[in-house]
Parts: sequence; C-alpha cells; structure tokens
Amino acid sequence: MKHPILLLGVLIVAYFCGSQAETAFSQYWEEHIGLPLPPHWLTTKASPLSLHQVAMFMKLIEKNELSFHLHSFCKQANVACSTNTSVNKTTEETTLPQIPQWNIAIIVYEPSPKDTPLLVSGEEGLPFFRESMVKEGSFMSIPDLRDPMSYISFLPRPLASKIPFSFAQIEELKKLFDVVDESNMDEYIQDTLETCEKGSKYSICVTSAEDLIDFVVEKLGRHVHIWSTESVEGSCENVTIGAVKLLYGNLSEPPALCHSQPFPFQVYYCHVLQKVKVYAVDIHARKKVNHAVMACHYDTSTWNPNHQAFKLLGFGPGQIEVCHWINKNGMIWTRTLG
Repeated sequence: MKHPILLLGVLIVAYFCGSQAETAFSQYWEEHIGLPLPPHWLTTKASPLSLHQVAMFMKLIEKNELSFHLHSFCKQANVACSTNTSVNKTTEETTLPQIPQWNIAIIVYEPSPKDTPLLVSGEEGLPFFRESMVKEGSFMSIPDLRDPMSYISFLPRPLASKIPFSFAQIEELKKLFDVVDESNMDEYIQDTLETCEKGSKYSICVTSAEDLIDFVVEKLGRHVHIWSTESVEGSCENVTIGAVKLLYGNLSEPPALCHSQPFPFQVYYCHVLQKVKVYAVDIHARKKVNHAVMACHYDTSTWNPNHQAFKLLGFGPGQIEVCHWINKNGMIWTRTLG
C-alpha cells in the first residue's frame, strides 16, 4: 500500500500539471482566437503533460527508449497504447468499439480506387438525409454519434512532431505504441493515415491543439465561432425532432469542419468545404434532449457517385443537398463579423 503522504503528493503534482496544460492551451487560444475561452470539452482535450514531462519523453523518443517507459507515457499523456486501451476515462465505452461506417463517409467525398458502397442496417440509423426531412415534430432514426476514442488527449506540438505519422512509418508507429497487428487500433491507425495522406490545400490532419488553432486562423481568421453536438444521446434511436435553428447560412463563406479521428492520441481531420449550412437541432431522445449540430452540403457535384449518401437518397452528385450530424467531439468553425 502506498504511503498516504506520497499518494497525496502524486495527486497534487498531477493536478497542477493538468492545470498548467489547460492554462497553456487557453493562453494559446486567447492569443489567436477572438473568443474569450475555448469550450470546456475542447479544453479537456489539452495535453496534461507539463513542460518537464514533454522534454523527458522527447529525449526518450530520440534515444529510442520510450518503449521501456510506455506505461508511464500512456498514463501521464492520456493516450491509448496496448497497455491502457481498455482503461476508459468515461462510462460511454469500455473497449475500443468499431468505427461507425458513416463516420468515414462524412470525411471522404472524393472518388478513390478502394471505394466500395457502404451498407447501413435499420438499427444503425440514417447517416445522410435531405434538409426537408428535419422538421420540428418529425421522427428520425439517429446514427451512432459516439467518438470511439473520446477519452484521449492531444500531444503537445513539440512531442507530436516526434511521432511517426505516415504509412511509410506505420510499423515504427505501431511499435512505438505497442499496437498488435489486426487489432482495432491497428485498423484505426491505417484508416486515419489513409485519410490524412489524402490532404490538400483545403484539408489537413492536425495532431496538436496548436495545429488545430493555426489551421482555423489561417483559413477563417481570428473572428470565428465553434459549433459542436452536446452529447451522444439519441444514438441508434428513433427520436422526435424538436426545434430547428439555422446557425450559419452564408453559402459564400465556407466553414471548416473538423472530425475526430481514431488514433492513439487526439487527431482531427479538418477541411474547408464550399456551400455548407449549419443548423442546431434538438433531438428528443429517450433519456434527455440532445442539442445536436447538423451540416447540410449544397454543393455535392464533386462527390464520389458511389458515395453512401447517393445510395441512400437515390440521387447523384450535384443533384441534391446532403445533410448529416456532427458526432461527439466533432466541430464546425464559422467566420463571424467581429
């Protein structure tokens, strides 16, 4: 049994490290974003590592010795390794769940040689729909809104830059995080790297909170608003639609959509898309009301003709608008007039 004074000391150090990390993130936010504070859920994504811990783990990576301290690294950095992937920070998931297929489809719209039609069962909800289908008092089947890796944190930018992040280095990456072949995490890493390597001047994968903020400022400027879905309530349920409110309808000013990617540490795939409207929708689920965010794409002319949305709705690229929900930990950034 640990000595109570020693245990108290560990808890105090952990508390202050976390507080310092959140303070550093909030300070970077205030210096670059024209909003007073980041949303609480995004602040909790900040790395809990102190500057001393970052320097220590960077040295271990440079010496190729991180594997000897993997358990300590994963625990202190709040990232997912084979040593702690079953340790959950929330009560939503107890293991690594499979990624809902629609989560991939809302990210990749362009044709790809590997693209195959995605199948949706009635129990999985409706991942894509027309704007006219979302009216107050109507009924809808909601897809899985969870983020499979909702409990992990960003790595600080200096440390994230030391982590291999390409298909060419995938074996090195898996070895670093002790990832087993053909495991869920192995699949997550492959899917995320494949998505990220399709990046363009309008899209990017950000591997730190600083990179996320820099991308938003570069594409939209400092004066922005951030929109996100409140919870996962209503997932895989037939719900009643409550109030529907247009949050952003300027089709000449494209927003940035950022989707949480499953990976050992927090990664977002962010892209700027033309002609998107953003709505707030009250989803009346069995337990409580979820204040969800919906994105409607009015320019689908460049989408893959085999995209799941067209299979479900019976139209082709450029013929209709396509709407979808923003799942937990996803976000939409819009420019303001500030």
